Amino acid sequence: MATIASPSTINDLERLVDGTERYDLIQGELRSMSPAGGTHGKIANRAGRFFGDFVDEHELGTVYGAETGFILARDPDTVLAPDMAFIQTSRLPNPDDEEGFVPVVPDLVLEIVSPSDRMNDVTDKVLAYLKAGVRMVLILQPRHRLLTVHRPGHDPHLLHEPDTFDGDDVLPGFRLQVSALFG
Repeated sequence: MATIASPSTINDLERLVDGTERYDLIQGELRSMSPAGGTHGKIANRAGRFFGDFVDEHELGTVYGAETGFILARDPDTVLAPDMAFIQTSRLPNPDDEEGFVPVVPDLVLEIVSPSDRMNDVTDKVLAYLKAGVRMVLILQPRHRLLTVHRPGHDPHLLHEPDTFDGDDVLPGFRLQVSALFG
């Protein structure tokens, strides 16, 4: 992940959006991202379907797909685009406010670790999400077939393929065997 001159702002990030490169903005630092691979894309789509179907069926809010930018902090600015995100109904932004980056911190995010991702960068994202108020951060590692659940004030919880993920109070009633995410 290459770093571009700092400090950068949300406006700088918006000017860079041209479809050829992806960027994260963490505490004013723009970081270029390589495109996701096929495995990453399939898992992101599968996760979006599982979570989205449950959320829609129970009218809990909205699930956002990969590449949706969320404003997590300002001055210095942080905008991240998780592979999937969920915002509960009571916190959804006004549709007029969603033309650009979403100005509401998600309740839950999922990040899928690609082979090109450095764990320092993944850790930076987890910390940025938790600091911003995300209630549950899911880190999926396809290579190791693991799901790590991060919650504010709790130690990370590691789930293996045969284990079942529980949405707890963020997605009440949602349960999914980790192996289902890998197909």
